[in-house]
Amino acid sequence: MAVRKAVKVAAFGGGTLVALYAFSELREQKKKQARVQAAEQVKVAFQDELPSRAAQLGALGHADEFDVLVVGGGATGAGCALDAVTRNLKTALVERDDFSSGTSSRSTKLIHGGVRYLQKAIMKLDYEQYMMVKEALHERANLLEIAPHLSGPLPIMLPVYKWWQLPYYWAGIKMYDLVAGAQCLKSSYVLSKAKALELFPMLKKDKLVGAIVYYDGQHNDARMNLAIALTAARYGAAIANYTEVVHLLKRADPESGAVRVCGARCRDVITGQEFDVRAKCVINATGPFTDALRKMDDQKIPNICQPSAGVHIVIPGYYSPDNMGLLDPATSDGRVIFFLPWEKMTIAGTTDTPTDITPHPVPSEEDINFILKEIRNYLSPDVEVRRGDVLAAWSGIRPLVTDPNSKDTQSICRNHVVSISPSGMVTIAGGKWTTYRSMAEETLDAVVKTHGLKAGPCRTTGLMLEGAKDWTPTLYIRLVQDYGLEVEVAQHLASAYGGRAFEVAKMSHVTGKRWPIVGQRLVSEFPYIESEVQYAIKEYACTAIDVIARRTRLGFQNVQAADEALPRIVDLMGKELDWSEEKKMGELAAAKRFLHYEMGYKTRSEQLTNTEITLSPAEVDRYQKRFHKFDKENKGFITTVDVQRVLQSINVKIDQIALHEILNEVDLNKNGQVELIEFLQLMSAVKKGQVSDNRLAMLMKTAEESLNQREPVSVDRSGGGV
Repeated sequence: MAVRKAVKVAAFGGGTLVALYAFSELREQKKKQARVQAAEQVKVAFQDELPSRAAQLGALGHADEFDVLVVGGGATGAGCALDAVTRNLKTALVERDDFSSGTSSRSTKLIHGGVRYLQKAIMKLDYEQYMMVKEALHERANLLEIAPHLSGPLPIMLPVYKWWQLPYYWAGIKMYDLVAGAQCLKSSYVLSKAKALELFPMLKKDKLVGAIVYYDGQHNDARMNLAIALTAARYGAAIANYTEVVHLLKRADPESGAVRVCGARCRDVITGQEFDVRAKCVINATGPFTDALRKMDDQKIPNICQPSAGVHIVIPGYYSPDNMGLLDPATSDGRVIFFLPWEKMTIAGTTDTPTDITPHPVPSEEDINFILKEIRNYLSPDVEVRRGDVLAAWSGIRPLVTDPNSKDTQSICRNHVVSISPSGMVTIAGGKWTTYRSMAEETLDAVVKTHGLKAGPCRTTGLMLEGAKDWTPTLYIRLVQDYGLEVEVAQHLASAYGGRAFEVAKMSHVTGKRWPIVGQRLVSEFPYIESEVQYAIKEYACTAIDVIARRTRLGFQNVQAADEALPRIVDLMGKELDWSEEKKMGELAAAKRFLHYEMGYKTRSEQLTNTEITLSPAEVDRYQKRFHKFDKENKGFITTVDVQRVLQSINVKIDQIALHEILNEVDLNKNGQVELIEFLQLMSAVKKGQVSDNRLAMLMKTAEESLNQREPVSVDRSGGGV
């Protein structure tokens, strides 16, 4: 055993590595060809319309017995369902919340092998960790291939501020390319200081000696997760969100007498109806909630999940170039921070702190400020990084696990763990987004072997996901030409739905304008349109939260914009699902709570409430004069009527609803008026950077100038931080 390990390490560190790569790449290509051919033999059960959620629930409750019941609708659970159904196993999947409602939608949005893991593998001559990186790089290539509309390569810059680090980092990144082999996305390269600043002008110039750029993958994580689940449904899996496991079903084995898990008692969370789902094998793919289901099986077993919280923030897109990310390999406390363009915004994270397990993790102010502090260390002093620029923030719980099969049960497993309980329940835990498919393959291999199921080989390598088959890079042009959609909207639909974008376009309503002909936006700054809400229901969306968080990504991009879009979203869903007024109010309230707590939406009012007025006497005098230009009667407050009167005098028209929203952001006591003290608190918060680009502040400033110059006033929201 020791000799075999020594040979592996020697090969890993020596010149035979290149030969091993060439051999393994050839073997992988042959495997891939065989698997793609096998995938083509799988019958698609639903080519056009997917079964409704009601039909799926009926299939779950009325089937005699499934081969496999997967519990958990995240990336791993959906991957297991897709793997199972394409092996011709009768497959069911239930998810307590929505598909991808947990960790799978709250990632860094990267599809990567793990540069830092490779560094550790090299430094410690750790063959196991090296193989983990190699597997992830293989899966990265596969995921980019099977869902090209939802993913793509992203160059990431590693700025270097010490000369000796340049060859050190270069060697590490080149090894990353070498391990990827033929699946390397693009070759990494070194940049001079001047070229680095040309490509990433926001970088701090002082002491910068150069940079290294390497490539990894990026994706729309929630929609990728959904695509996996929908693909499983197309191949015939019975899947249902908002369906929780009440308890496991068990029976005695007629031969051995041992008690075996044979399914689960489930409850439709929406209606409360309960039913049994019987299966030969139950797979536990519940992420951070792994131990909860394990304890349903056996109360006495120890926990294996050690949850860790990772917080991310979203700031305006102007903080980063359109197509270049940034990696901070060594933050002030040793963590790694990514700074990436995503969906025309900039995402920064992540933190890594122990946390309690909860279905509703909340980003802490401490973590948000930590990320902002680290960003400031890498950006030019000319770029003012403000707390008020944070448009959204979230926390995802990473389910780190210990291996119950290991002698050292306290040590955290660096990879994933597949374990089988005495009652036959199979648990898949740990791992990372990128390797969901290989994790599912390993899990189903264990299921087939343990339960003696008759199944075909794994067919998911190269198996195209929902929307990928008919997608091309120029598909959006056809959407513009055939339907009269805006270019930005068409590009968004093509990237979010792939070949299914035409179905969304067909559902779009005529705008009544010369252009665009169809496609009414939910909110002006983002390309999401009303027909997406209707189509979301076909994708099993049941709540307004499903739409703003996972069918669209509006809640992750800008919580204020999401908050403004909510009433229309609720109305559209209400018509489709026949909601009562009471139900609509409940949905609206629930979605607002989600934005407020889980998406980091500290509303303008709360930020202002906690703001002490620190204006100078001269500033107070200036802002009082500005306020009184609107408060002509010296009432001590202004309303929409006062603002509308001033705007009319300078020939500016604003929709009454929009004007109400602008004032409501500053109206602390929600009495329909903005008082002088509230306005001074606003201006103090703007001065401190707690609030950025507030619409009322900008409107009143430009209106004051226009009262003398009679120039038009712009009131478009330029950001709006949380």
